[in-house]
Amino acid sequence: MENNNGYEQEEYMLQEDEWDRDLLLDPAWEKQQRKTFTAWCNSHLRKAGTQIDNIEEDFRNGLKLMLLLEVISGERLPKPDRGKMRFHKIANVNKALEYITSKGVKLVSIGAEEIVDGNVKMTLGMIWTIILRFAIQDISVEETSAKEGLLLWCQRKTAPYRNVNVQNFHCSWKDGLAFCALIHRHRPDLIDYSKLNKDDPLGNLNLALEIAEKHLDIPKMLDPEDIINTPKPDERAIMTYVSCFYHAFAGAEQAETAANRICKVLGVNQDNEKLMEDYEKLASELLEWICRTTPWLENRTPETTMAAMRKKLEDYRDYRRMHKPPKVQEKCQLEISFNTLQTKLRISNRPAFMPSEGKMVSDITGAWQGLEQAEKGYEEWLLTEIHRLERVEHLAEKFRQKASTHEAWAKGKDELLMLKDYEAASLTEVRALLRKHEAFESDLAAHQDRVEQIAAIAQELNELDYHASATINERCQRICDQWDQLGTLTQKRREALERTEKLLETIDQLFLEFGKRSAPFNNWMEGAMEDLQDMFIVHSVEEIQNLISAHEQFKATLPEADNERQAILSIYNEVQKIAHSYGISPNLTNIYCTITPAELSLKWDKVKRLVPQRDNALQEELSRQQVNERLRRQFAAQANLIGPWIQTRMEEILHSSVDAGCTLEDQMNQLKQYESMIINYKPNIDKMEGDHQLIQESLIFDNKHTNYTMEHIRVGWELLLTTVARTINEIETQILTRDAKGISQQQLNDFRSSFSHFDRKKKGGMETDDFRACLISMGYDLGEAEFTRIMSLVDPNGVGLVTFQSFVDFMTRETTETDTAEQVAASFRILAGDKPYILIEELRRELPPEQAEYCISKMPLYSGPDGVPGALDYSAFSSALYGESDL
Repeated sequence: MENNNGYEQEEYMLQEDEWDRDLLLDPAWEKQQRKTFTAWCNSHLRKAGTQIDNIEEDFRNGLKLMLLLEVISGERLPKPDRGKMRFHKIANVNKALEYITSKGVKLVSIGAEEIVDGNVKMTLGMIWTIILRFAIQDISVEETSAKEGLLLWCQRKTAPYRNVNVQNFHCSWKDGLAFCALIHRHRPDLIDYSKLNKDDPLGNLNLALEIAEKHLDIPKMLDPEDIINTPKPDERAIMTYVSCFYHAFAGAEQAETAANRICKVLGVNQDNEKLMEDYEKLASELLEWICRTTPWLENRTPETTMAAMRKKLEDYRDYRRMHKPPKVQEKCQLEISFNTLQTKLRISNRPAFMPSEGKMVSDITGAWQGLEQAEKGYEEWLLTEIHRLERVEHLAEKFRQKASTHEAWAKGKDELLMLKDYEAASLTEVRALLRKHEAFESDLAAHQDRVEQIAAIAQELNELDYHASATINERCQRICDQWDQLGTLTQKRREALERTEKLLETIDQLFLEFGKRSAPFNNWMEGAMEDLQDMFIVHSVEEIQNLISAHEQFKATLPEADNERQAILSIYNEVQKIAHSYGISPNLTNIYCTITPAELSLKWDKVKRLVPQRDNALQEELSRQQVNERLRRQFAAQANLIGPWIQTRMEEILHSSVDAGCTLEDQMNQLKQYESMIINYKPNIDKMEGDHQLIQESLIFDNKHTNYTMEHIRVGWELLLTTVARTINEIETQILTRDAKGISQQQLNDFRSSFSHFDRKKKGGMETDDFRACLISMGYDLGEAEFTRIMSLVDPNGVGLVTFQSFVDFMTRETTETDTAEQVAASFRILAGDKPYILIEELRRELPPEQAEYCISKMPLYSGPDGVPGALDYSAFSSALYGESDL
């Protein structure tokens, strides 16, 4: 930059020299230059406690000339010669000229002898060269410098003002309005521009020069009358004076630039803090909901009634359809917000956001996995428990029916078996008692199956954890004890009757035959009535058809049973016939059994009534199962369409996200189309949910027509929604990174091409060795320590996989520059007037109110030895903004 500026200065000075030879011949211009240059020199020499009165005389010995150069450059020149001889003066002037030449300025026709001899033209030319080099050359405005830069600065500052048109450094300044406009632009409190008159150039010039001298510390370098009366005022004089305005106001502009930088940085920081607060709030609410819901799903305490379990199933269905879906969206939005925030922090060179303990995305994901783990199998448990309760209630009712029938049959049997009626009976009566006892034993054997069934049902109820198992067990034990007692009493009575049998010989064979045949038939009818009235539970058309087939087989045995009934009744009719024939009393009592023909007839009539009732019940159940089968097929038809549709959309979205052949905007548009298509497909999911509700209400537990369950469809749908939202967010993040970092589409395509090439296993990320090979192929000279540092940036969690977003962030970080803590601290130093601390009033004066109060609230007190009360440490604050220290 110095070589370039030096070249421009040399060329400019050559041009100046060409018109300079004629310029100084004009007495008016020489007078203006003499006054202006003298005032300019004195404005600097005053800092050293001296001044000049005659510009061509006071610089002849070179001492004040060397002093002037030291003041304006801030550098020390060689020690001057203190002698008064001519060669001493020439030596001092040469030292000054050599210093000017060392700064890249080419002196044309200016020698030490001319200055020592008091040559006015050469002296003014030398001073002009110094002014150009130290006051004008460093002026830079929009890539222009020196004279052009100063002119552009004047034009920009005076552009809004009426009657001001700065085109040069001579005639454009004659009416004084340009000087007043410069002052008003930077200090509107000093001049009321609206009251100025273009026709009063003398007044305007005097006003500008007096205010500049009084308030801006710019000495009067021009004579208003000379400017007005000269057709073309001296350009060098005007440029010299105007450059003083530039340097007077440059500090204010620098402070304005610094304030703008600070406002920008603080604005970004405040936005990021708002995003952090929003993330913390949403994460807390979501974690609270998960912690509240998980114990409910983990509770597997069964209810004792079907109604209570159905209520649990309804609550779970409401949870899956109404309560969980919004939380799925909140979780997805939380992850998207976290990724967006981290991207903004990386782009603005801020440290990564670390949520509060327990609120990391990984913590929320872990809690969510715990929720889904608790949810897994909960519905299956509910349905299994309902099925168990249904089975239990059926068995309990069956137990009660069989127990009641048995208890009714066994009631009083023990008392009968303990009777000793055979002691006073005749032989005929004893034989009758013996036959009766044989009939009882046959009846007892017939009831053995029922007792075993009662015990088996009680055992199954215990295994199914029936809530009233204690009552069932007590009743079952009572029946078993009674049964054992009956067996013992029966054996004892048989032994007693057999001992008496030798004394008794007559027995009524017909009554005996009636008793032997009527008892089994009666048991058969009781069993048939129990079966016909037995409750049944089926879950398919095949099962109910099997029951109907069994019932048809039962009906086929009825003619044979009717023949047996008529045969048994004929035995009793034969007894009545013999009694009538031989004059026996018709009110004979069958001592072998208690069953009468009337009872057999009544039970037979009841069996015939129950058969058609059973037919109707089985047909109704068949109709219900056929309806259930239609529901299964209807659900399966939808599931077999929706399941593959979801899978196809997933594959299309994944393919679109890795397509390097189109721009990010094209990928975003395509993903938006997929998102719209998915949203429009939602009614199909809702319809399927409705069909699934009908299936659950009908207690349908299986479906052989499809491998998809409603849970499969729900999980697939939720995964599809999450995938498209995350993919859109990834593309948005890439666009944001590209725009913020200035990355071209071709660069992004190159990044994606390199990533796809080294993603050898196509897992959506490069493994550690593949990432190392990728960096080497791109020209990185990697040592182990450097590679470890890079891996800590792209894989902070140490999972051994580098994602595409991490790869892009790394590459953009390597190729772009952002604001640093040092730049922000330097900006604060400007506002503080080069102090190591800043005051509250300085912040409020230089920054907008919002940013100023933010700095005051966040900035720590300055603790240095040179501090003052209330001083704030902007260096520590700047470091904390970029994570380099803690406040």
